[in-house]
Amino acid sequence: MQVSANGVRLEVEDHGSPQGEPLLLVMGLGMQLLGWHEDFVALLVARGFRVIRFDNRDIGLSQGFDAAGVPNLALDSLRHALGFRVGAPYTLADMAADALGVLDALGIESAHVCGASMGGMIAQRMAAIAPQRIKSQTLMMTSSGARKLPGPSLKVRSALISRPSSQTVEGIVEHYVRLYALIGSPAYPPPPGYLRERFTTSVKRSYRPAGTSRQMVAIAADGDRSRVLGSISMPTRIIHGVADALVPVAAGHDLKAKIPGAEIDVIEGMGHDLPAPLWPRFVAGIAAAAGRA
Repeated sequence: MQVSANGVRLEVEDHGSPQGEPLLLVMGLGMQLLGWHEDFVALLVARGFRVIRFDNRDIGLSQGFDAAGVPNLALDSLRHALGFRVGAPYTLADMAADALGVLDALGIESAHVCGASMGGMIAQRMAAIAPQRIKSQTLMMTSSGARKLPGPSLKVRSALISRPSSQTVEGIVEHYVRLYALIGSPAYPPPPGYLRERFTTSVKRSYRPAGTSRQMVAIAADGDRSRVLGSISMPTRIIHGVADALVPVAAGHDLKAKIPGAEIDVIEGMGHDLPAPLWPRFVAGIAAAAGRA
């Protein structure tokens, strides 16, 4: 269904009993709500949550911002690396207001929040903007944005901003499969054909690379969130993989040091994805944070 959230049209799915504990799932850079696998959502529903997943602005079936133009990623990356301000058509704070607007549209006063990658950055902004509305937060494979933290290798950076060799569905899918071969979990490889099947479904639903570029610039423009993390008081669970090649595990330890009372689950062999064998562990962690609330 489409809702108006913060003045933006967003595609939203609502799963489970209306009487369940509300849990808002916030996905990462360029990823649609499909990034939260339906079987993972079902595990959360079985645990007693009312699970809401949605397409962030500029992605999936949500409102686009093509009128803002396509960023020059090479130039913006250089500006960010040199410490200069990066301009963006919208900010992570805007995207946090979108997420809070989803709760408004569904009549939910407060909720637990789980954000992955960029979604975890948005969750941090949500906690800073409206702490009374966040019961607990789970931050998965994400970062404070502190400049001293290690980043991805040049190979991973290059893959992240590269384009498919072909604009056919097959060519785009192969592009994503190659990217995930670099950043996925080495200890939890997906079954043969799994990634192609998932990415084919995703690309046929929506493919908006310009939106991904604008989200990437929003991340760079948001900068360092360290100064707001000390004020976060809700129960916080951090989940991070030791083998994360996109957001190295040092970022998870950094978040734990900066968020009062945060707990961390560091997982050997996990990269920058959500492998199915770890879903029960993720669900348990989310439930533990919710239980502390």
